[in-house]
Amino acid sequence: MSNSSSIRHFLLLALADTQQLQLLHFCLLLGISLAALLGNGLIISAVACGHHLHTPMFFFLLNLALSDLGSICTTVPKAMHNSLWDTRDISYSGCAAQLFMLVFFISAEYFLLTIMCYDRYVSICKPLHYGTLLGSRACAHMAAAAWASGFLNALMHTANTFSLPLCQGNALGQFFCEIPQILKLSCSHSRFLREHGLLAFSGFLGLGCFVFIVFSYVQIFRVVLRIPSEQGRHKAFSTCLPHLAVVSLFISTGTFAHLKPPSMSSPSLDLALSILYTVVTPALNPLIYSLRNQELRAAVWTLMTECFQEH
Repeated sequence: MSNSSSIRHFLLLALADTQQLQLLHFCLLLGISLAALLGNGLIISAVACGHHLHTPMFFFLLNLALSDLGSICTTVPKAMHNSLWDTRDISYSGCAAQLFMLVFFISAEYFLLTIMCYDRYVSICKPLHYGTLLGSRACAHMAAAAWASGFLNALMHTANTFSLPLCQGNALGQFFCEIPQILKLSCSHSRFLREHGLLAFSGFLGLGCFVFIVFSYVQIFRVVLRIPSEQGRHKAFSTCLPHLAVVSLFISTGTFAHLKPPSMSSPSLDLALSILYTVVTPALNPLIYSLRNQELRAAVWTLMTECFQEH
């Protein structure tokens, strides 16, 4: 038995049992993280450098790419280090920092996806008011609110989680530090309930964002289906489908990873789901957006062509 004052480090879950499989996981994580860095980096550069992309939709897409990069860089480097050097250690302060950054980036991403849904709603359902409702100042304020809300959410959860006395050892059943795994080590009933209250509040806020997204898309589809020309409907759908795909992937993987029935839980499935929503999803987002957006593809291609010509 130990308490939190005596814990100097945590033991993360190993990705594999053998050295060969650990090296394989290292290579897979390296490939996925490089793809995420390249894809999100190209989106950030293309939007920042392409003046014709300085619109609300691409401004929020740039912020989304930043949050994807942040979540990848929070979990993957430590997992790659542990796989390469066959270790499981993470320091107490390192675990707190990792948990804070992960909650921060994931929360900010969810709020940004909600704002991007509002952008699509105004664009299609209230096009005459688009410039008024989504001016440059309004967009900056909404993006700042998303990042600030993510920061406050992460600060509250990290401060409360790491104030819990821990008396169930220091082994975490996950390859990164997350709140449910640390709660399993707690021996304080009152603080445990307080953290669950915070989780319930965050869940209620997330549910509110989800209801807003569903309601907005119901309105969007009603308007789009009334467009007389097939070309007009296709153009309207093409601006919404990438966002809808990203939202569906983000919500479905995260929700199933944390709310799946206990009977379906197994170490291998839990590990696969956690890799899916923390590593694979941020890497896929740039691909999803670039596949359906010809303007973005053209800007990325122009950027890459200019870089090759300079060298």
